[in-house]
Amino acid sequence: MSAVMWLGLLGALLLGGAVHGAARQPECIVVDDFAKSKPGEFPVDWNARDDAGKEAYAVREEGGLRFLAADSRGLGIQAGRKFEWDLAAYPVLAWSWRPRQFPDGADERNSKTNDSAVAVYAVFPHWIPGTVKTVKYVWSVVVPKGTHLTSSMGRTQVLVLRSGAEGKDRWVEERINVREDFKRLFKTSSVPKPEGLAVLTDADDTQNRARGDYANFRVCRG
Repeated sequence: MSAVMWLGLLGALLLGGAVHGAARQPECIVVDDFAKSKPGEFPVDWNARDDAGKEAYAVREEGGLRFLAADSRGLGIQAGRKFEWDLAAYPVLAWSWRPRQFPDGADERNSKTNDSAVAVYAVFPHWIPGTVKTVKYVWSVVVPKGTHLTSSMGRTQVLVLRSGAEGKDRWVEERINVREDFKRLFKTSSVPKPEGLAVLTDADDTQNRARGDYANFRVCRG
């Protein structure tokens, strides 16, 4: 075989291998679809900030879909799951959520009424021990879509993805570029590797009830 023929064959093999390898890379990676969790129980691989939170979150199944249902009666406790991923390869966080009951009087712009039917956090490490940085995505009943808020002395950057009760009791899928949001909201070009995600259905500030559901958490290429 001539050198020219050999180089051509080698190039074809390398190209074919690259294409084949790329094809093996999934478009999305499942973070949690709750398939490992039993309906009626707190989800496997998740933690709550304290034991009371485990009473507010339970896996349910409906029409073949398994999901995390939250029912907060005067509580404000997050549930979270550790999951590290490569934001350069998978910058998009995707999930479905469904608000069931917005807490009466809630308004995330006021610390005294800062409750939400559904909220999702992307969690990042922080240099201060015992703290994290988060990008929090909220479906608010009153705060306009696109509103940017902050809390926890700026360590939590809040973005209102949806506003209003329209869509209540219906599943809506979100696909959010967390990498770009982190850079924009924290005003930085350096983005650390995420540590996981969290959810919060809370009614502690308004002292009434909030309900919401979460499903199909994934990280995707774009």
